Amino acid sequence: MKIVLLCAALLSGGVALAAAPAAKPAAKAAAASPASSASSANAAAELAEADALFAKKAYPEALQKYTKLANAGNATAQQHLGEMYFYGEAGTVDMARAADWFRKAAAKGNAVAIASLDMMKQRDARRADLDYWMTKYDGADVRTNDYRCPAPRFPAMSKVNEEIDYYSGKMKDWETCHNRWVQYLNASLPLTKRIPDDIAKLMTKDETERATAHLKDVSDRLAEDTKVAGKLVVADFDAWRAGTEAYVKEHNEMVKNAPPPNNGK
Repeated sequence: MKIVLLCAALLSGGVALAAAPAAKPAAKAAAASPASSASSANAAAELAEADALFAKKAYPEALQKYTKLANAGNATAQQHLGEMYFYGEAGTVDMARAADWFRKAAAKGNAVAIASLDMMKQRDARRADLDYWMTKYDGADVRTNDYRCPAPRFPAMSKVNEEIDYYSGKMKDWETCHNRWVQYLNASLPLTKRIPDDIAKLMTKDETERATAHLKDVSDRLAEDTKVAGKLVVADFDAWRAGTEAYVKEHNEMVKNAPPPNNGK
């Protein structure tokens, strides 16, 4: 930039400036170079220090150094500062300040800042999807028709073998379905795996934590509902079996103790 301004000065200075030896402007530019290099080296060193502090999660100290560099016009520091405000590492999530720093860095051609601004636009466009996974997802898509296990209903007892076989078969079918559902539910956990990748990458750290907590509550409810439903079916089956076994025992005793047939005598 200094060379461009110098050329403009020569053009506007007329014949007197044009008559000056060409070596002098070059000498001035060369004289400015060491100072500029030293400044760049200092900025690079400070940026490395800020990065090291950030890596150690010393966020207040990193924030201070990034802010100093960003205010001096360092695009990389501006980008990092925007990220700290975006993810809440600056002490709080501040989307407005994050966007402001991203815009400053993007204006200098910082590719990460440009991508970050695009991501923020996507977040606005997909706000309903983000909120869904943090507050509204209910797990209904997990228990599909393949894993719905209607609870069988049992009478108080059964008196004939055909009926005993029928209800025993009903219980076996339910048990097979129930066990298959439990295995599938366990394989589906944690439910955070169900968040689409294009949504997950748009979430802030705070939003990811909120989604994780909400989905943990949903999975706990699914597990508890499964446990309660299973206990109810088993309790009904046990009551039917106890009643049936008592009847069969009583019936067999009656048959055993019945007097022999008279055979007409």
